[in-house]
Amino acid sequence: MIRLHHCVSARSFRPLWLLEELGQPYELVMHSFPPRMRDEAFLEINPLGTVPAFFDGEVAMTESAAICQYLASRRPEAGLEVAASEPAYGDYLNFLHFGEATLTFPQTLVLRYGHFEPPERRQPQVVEDYARWCLSRLRTLAPRLEREPFLCAGRFTAADVSVGYALLLASHIGLEERFKPAVADYWARLQQREAFQCALAAEREAALAQGVSPEPAMAVGGAA
Repeated sequence: MIRLHHCVSARSFRPLWLLEELGQPYELVMHSFPPRMRDEAFLEINPLGTVPAFFDGEVAMTESAAICQYLASRRPEAGLEVAASEPAYGDYLNFLHFGEATLTFPQTLVLRYGHFEPPERRQPQVVEDYARWCLSRLRTLAPRLEREPFLCAGRFTAADVSVGYALLLASHIGLEERFKPAVADYWARLQQREAFQCALAAEREAALAQGVSPEPAMAVGGAA
């Protein structure tokens, strides 16, 4: 049985969403955010103290985009990966990692200096600079999304899960209203997917059952 350690709306939402897309059974273990500060015992599970912490038998992984690539490649019949033999393989790998390395990274600085640091250490200029950085990179997707419903290969893939999580995070920190129309429409399509809705429901149900707040700590106005 796959076991996924997760915090509400954290990067671990990527593999959670993909597991739902695949219809793959899993055990969801919830933690308060950030787990490295709220649960010292978690460091024995993942010395990084971060989520996701993903276990599939002897396989242990901690990088959300890599876990998505792993899961999609293990179930090629689901069509959520793009094979190396397909013309869109390069696009697939590029967007799969673009979602984390290019889009999520600047948002972590927005979170830290706009939400998580104590008031005296917050940096409004850093927040605005990195919000603009994220949005400028996100705008590069607009021409493609004006032509195509998804990012590559003419179908929904794990790359959409990776970028889709970055849009979820952006919505939590107040950037959604600044999306270009094509990006906003794409985000709306992703949210309508049954597996996305199931992932949201699964994390909420598991959080309540395990005594963890179901509210995302990174939401505007949420806990610091």
